Amino acid sequence: MFKAHLPLCAGSFLISACLVPFTAGIGSERERVLAVIQPAENFLQPEPYERRSGGAATVFEMLNRNAFSHSSANMSFERELNFKVGNGIFKKIWVSAPSSTLSSDGLGPLFNARACQRCHLKDGRGHPPVAGEKAKTMVVKLSISPRNADGQAAILKHRVHSIPEPVYGSQLQSFSVQGVQSEGDIEVTYEEVPVVLAGGEVVSLRKPTYRLTALQYGRLHPGTMISPRIAPPVIGMGLLEAIPEADITRNADPEDRDGDGISGQVRKVWSDESQQVVLGRFGWKAGQPTVLQQVASAFRDDMGISTPLYPDPYGECTVSQSTCRTVPHGDEPAMDGIEAGATIFDLLVFYARNLGVPARRKVDDPQVLEGKRLFYESRCTACHVPKFVTRRDSIGSEQSFQLIWPYSDLLLHDMGEGLADHRPEGNATGREWRTPPLWGIGLTETVSNHTLFLHDGRARSLLEAILWHGGEAEPAKQRVMKMTREEREALLAFLESL
Repeated sequence: MFKAHLPLCAGSFLISACLVPFTAGIGSERERVLAVIQPAENFLQPEPYERRSGGAATVFEMLNRNAFSHSSANMSFERELNFKVGNGIFKKIWVSAPSSTLSSDGLGPLFNARACQRCHLKDGRGHPPVAGEKAKTMVVKLSISPRNADGQAAILKHRVHSIPEPVYGSQLQSFSVQGVQSEGDIEVTYEEVPVVLAGGEVVSLRKPTYRLTALQYGRLHPGTMISPRIAPPVIGMGLLEAIPEADITRNADPEDRDGDGISGQVRKVWSDESQQVVLGRFGWKAGQPTVLQQVASAFRDDMGISTPLYPDPYGECTVSQSTCRTVPHGDEPAMDGIEAGATIFDLLVFYARNLGVPARRKVDDPQVLEGKRLFYESRCTACHVPKFVTRRDSIGSEQSFQLIWPYSDLLLHDMGEGLADHRPEGNATGREWRTPPLWGIGLTETVSNHTLFLHDGRARSLLEAILWHGGEAEPAKQRVMKMTREEREALLAFLESL
């Protein structure tokens, strides 16, 4: 651990002494915040506190496979026990009902994984299946176009994301409990597409083709749209939840009124917690508004486990899957009449909110600083916004009023035809994706044992991921393609440092 070697004032954005060097003479707190989050102009040295990606919550632990699995560094000793118990629930293997383990039964009947950890391996990034393998860390979203005015109105009012496939529902489940048929599998094949860079270097991109196989409940609706998605890393979610809504929406420009070619838009979603339309923040298309709703949705859709927010014990079983809805479930009076009772559920939400972000590496390395300059010069920061200051009234004390560096605006952007899934979701089009946070991306291989990126894991390297960018990001990609090899290496060194 390296905490002892850090200046004490770096631990909290709240301590005014730390702000003096770059906020002197500025009056209100809001003015101070706006000054702190201004884009960098000097690339000869790191910015103040740049190493602390998650503010005072930043983790300074050994960089191994557990790098994404540590608690917020500013967590009190008393709350640490809750995090450790939540970690145990995250790893818990759920079983089918009935079972003698009443707090662990109720799996399915249809499911994609038996534990949160099975998708988010080491709290990190999933991967697409290889030939002959079932998808274990990738899910396939399913939907059809609205079939009537009511369905169209529900989407326009943000009451639903999409219209589920009539038989298979909103997600394909590749596993099931005994006595119930699983729904099917996904098969992916790739075509190599060469891209020539300046200087003659050739990079080969993998263009995926997806096919749903072994469908057990009949043919899919002829208008079915699919969207394969790997499990994203789950670090820093509580910090992202704590970014003020106003600071996210001020970066939105859906009509591109400033003419810069970047027209990010806010994702609007229905909150089942507050029963109103709110800002979406989480998921590949920003379809979830809070950590709590994200966790509850994963319990329901990925494992078929009921929670206080979604008490139906049959998860993704549709009314057309009659057998699926008649098998025993795990709703028990001792567990609040649901499978993941309030205590279990709350501890898991606390764990998810407090997975700390690892500290930056090599922030003062000349090559990294040059890569940062090129990142800014290429206008990657138009979407990958470097920093925010979180709210004072955040749900957790660990997340309150912190200077954080997620490198995301959390907005939807048109990423071009190459990355399009052609599946609208709420007010997100089939070409739009949320800007994914980049913090921790350089530790992907360390944590996940692979370097597969983008929403479906098609990119085998960070350079391939950049070269898949299109749409609003096309000009930035073209700048990268025109760089010298030395410049590209510097840019990649910067990304690896995040």
